[in-house]
This record gives sequence, structure tokens and C-alpha cells, in this order.
Amino acid sequence: VEAKDTIKYVVAYEIATGNRRVFYNNECHFGYRNSIFKNELKNQYIVMAVGFSLSKTMTITTNYSALSSKLSERNITTPTPMQIAECIAEIRSSKLPDPKVLGSAGSFFKNPIVTYSHLEMLKESYPAIVFYPAGEHYKLAAGWLIEQCGWKGRSLGRVGVYDKQALVLFNKGGCNGHEVINIANAIEADVESKFGVKLEREAIII
Repeated sequence: VEAKDTIKYVVAYEIATGNRRVFYNNECHFGYRNSIFKNELKNQYIVMAVGFSLSKTMTITTNYSALSSKLSERNITTPTPMQIAECIAEIRSSKLPDPKVLGSAGSFFKNPIVTYSHLEMLKESYPAIVFYPAGEHYKLAAGWLIEQCGWKGRSLGRVGVYDKQALVLFNKGGCNGHEVINIANAIEADVESKFGVKLEREAIII
């Protein structure tokens, strides 16, 4: 599920004036890993608080492939919210480095969105390509694309691509911002060359 579906309002601090403003859900222009704070109002506000409107009626969503596989492994057919939470925590810890052990920027790239015709063209050459419906378009698994380009587990200078999740770039020790940009540029170039897909960075470069 997505946070945008349960966020009622966002309280933000305007840097220029010091004023606080409440943005209601429809004013936030939420999209896939996106919002007004990353576009029209970029660098103008600092988010201070978020108000969620949660349902008292339990609704279980298990169509995420990794989650449904994990539930099957445990022979759980009618999961409780706690069982889902435990499975998701286990999935996340298996794919993402422990920040207490390894410094990283988390998932560095967004999953790219493509048209149906682009997806069909890719499926002809790459039948195993990982994708998910996204409205009228399709979302490709950026980690899979990066892995197919041979970057999973590789390094460039003092920056590495995590061996359990190719979306994650991590600091091998003493790296600087320029080194992070260099490996990101190299990965993006390889993915675009191989698949004709331009990756978009999730991390904001300051």
C-alpha cells in the first residue's frame, strides 16, 4: 500500500518566512514516490508532521509478490495484520543493509514507468522482465534492470551496489558525493543503453 492513500494532511515549515502551513492530501499532489515538496515547492518547505486517517476496518493487501511468497512459505492463508507486519519486516531486512552496520542512501532509484507498447517490446527480448501494473502504464523493477546490467555486488571506487538489492548504493568507507554521482551515472547509462529506459533517482542531490 502507499502512504498517500492514508495521509490526511501535512504540516510544513516555510523556510523563507518561518510560517507553518497545513497542506491537505489533495494539495500535496502525491504520486509514485513524489509530491509537491519535490517539484513546485522544492527546497521551500520542511515537513514537520503528517496526519494519517486510518480505517478501523481491517483490509488485507497481499498482492505484492515478495509478501505473498513469504506468506506461502509460512503456510499462512488468512494473515493477521501482525503476521503481515512481521513478514514485511523480514523482507526488508533481507534486502536492505542495517544502517547501524553499513551507511547507504536506501533505495537510490525509482522504478521506471513505461507504456504498454514499450513493455511488450522489452518482453520480446527479456521474457523474465519484472513489472507491475501502474494505472494505464507499467512499472518496471529498477533493481532487476540494474542487476541485468551486471551491477549487483559491483563497486566503483569507494561506492558499492548492495549484493542483496541492486537499488541500494552504499558507502564502502570514506566515499564522497562525487563518487556516488559517478556510479549513479554509470548505472543509468548502462540501463538506458540495454533497455532504452531512463532511471530516475529517488535520492535528492543537494
